[in-house]
Amino acid sequence: MATTATCTRFTDDYQLFEELGKGAFSVVRRCVKKTSTQEYAAKIINTKKLSARDHQKLEREARICRLLKHPNIVRLHDSISEEGFHYLVFDLVTGGELFEDIVAREYYSEADASHCIHQILESVNHIHQHDIVHRDLKPENLLLASKCKGAAVKLADFGLAIEVQGEQQAWFGFAGTPGYLSPEVLRKDPYGKPVDIWACGVILYILLVGYPPFWDEDQHKLYQQIKAGAYDFPSPEWDTVTPEAKNLINQMLTINPAKRITADQALKHPWVCQRSTVASMMHRQETVECLRKFNARRKLKGAILTTMLVSRNFSAAKSLLNKKSDGGVKPQSNNKNSLVSPAQEPAPLQTAMEPQTTVVHNATDGIKGSTESCNTTTEDEDLKVRKQEIIKITEQLIEAINNGDFEAYTKICDPGLTSFEPEALGNLVEGMDFHKFYFENREWSYPRTASPSTPPS
Repeated sequence: MATTATCTRFTDDYQLFEELGKGAFSVVRRCVKKTSTQEYAAKIINTKKLSARDHQKLEREARICRLLKHPNIVRLHDSISEEGFHYLVFDLVTGGELFEDIVAREYYSEADASHCIHQILESVNHIHQHDIVHRDLKPENLLLASKCKGAAVKLADFGLAIEVQGEQQAWFGFAGTPGYLSPEVLRKDPYGKPVDIWACGVILYILLVGYPPFWDEDQHKLYQQIKAGAYDFPSPEWDTVTPEAKNLINQMLTINPAKRITADQALKHPWVCQRSTVASMMHRQETVECLRKFNARRKLKGAILTTMLVSRNFSAAKSLLNKKSDGGVKPQSNNKNSLVSPAQEPAPLQTAMEPQTTVVHNATDGIKGSTESCNTTTEDEDLKVRKQEIIKITEQLIEAINNGDFEAYTKICDPGLTSFEPEALGNLVEGMDFHKFYFENREWSYPRTASPSTPPS
């Protein structure tokens, strides 16, 4: 049933239906344009809750999305600002994640992987031609237009995207998702469009064997691997991959961004543009099995860490509020630094719709700018203690997950916690049953190799 609302410009043009997902300050609902009966997805942002910096970020995202019109990009059709709310009307994408679709297929070959990366590169080439850098290319942002066979791959989520000037290289801040970050970002060097190509290289590697090129539960060690370009093509799974595919990965995962292949050049690579004669057609069952484990692992960690960190963050806020009521320190109204990433950099709280994305505030673009200082020395100390506590508990949580120790996991988590079900686009699930299911079905061991980047089994 449609929702009745006060007559405004948005509701004059569109009719709202069921909720599709939810974030910290927004909700996504299906809507229908009245004049055409065309279905869309409306992202409704409560602007009353946004800081000035968040407003700038929203304006930038809308500005960028308006520029991009490509069959492999989730398109923004309308942007409507009203009192208290902003509406972004996007394509209604119903096919789910690309990686989830692959594991459901009866047949998957190297040629299929080539077709996937071809579409991803088409989207990246388009945004680069418009001087946009996505900065957060990862499986969660690669969707399918529909559930029909052969549906187009769609690049989504331009929340971290930036505008650059041509081949400009500059320091735009530390942003992205750990396993997909490029060496230049980790070195805090000037960067630009090549960071997206590096992420494409990581994605292509996963598409071919089902596990990532760089892997370590210790984020510092993971970053060392990435900066060193420490990956390889271990036997036996890589023995059946064509040399041309490996060559493209090597050109994408080149440490020096100036020597890294561009999106346009990658589209002209024989393995991409001549897939019917170059790429292998052999079914890759082991890749599908590994990818299924990879999907389960990233979804479990995303859901659990989000739930735990949100819970701990609310505890920190409650503690500070209690001190205020006792005549102690005054908490900040918009403090996003009560959490830190494992890299010891301050990071904003992520919603369940944004799993495991790290954004560090040290940007020069005026949007993800410098962090706000605490009001008093006392609050500084409180936050330091809270940060260390969160880091310690998070490490214990990850250890329990890696060991498959559900008993240890339950001792850390509140048994009555409410978590987000990733497959249900943000529907809430209470209790531990959802988590227990994943522990009991955690076949997460990846192929063993001598590579320093090999994931733990």
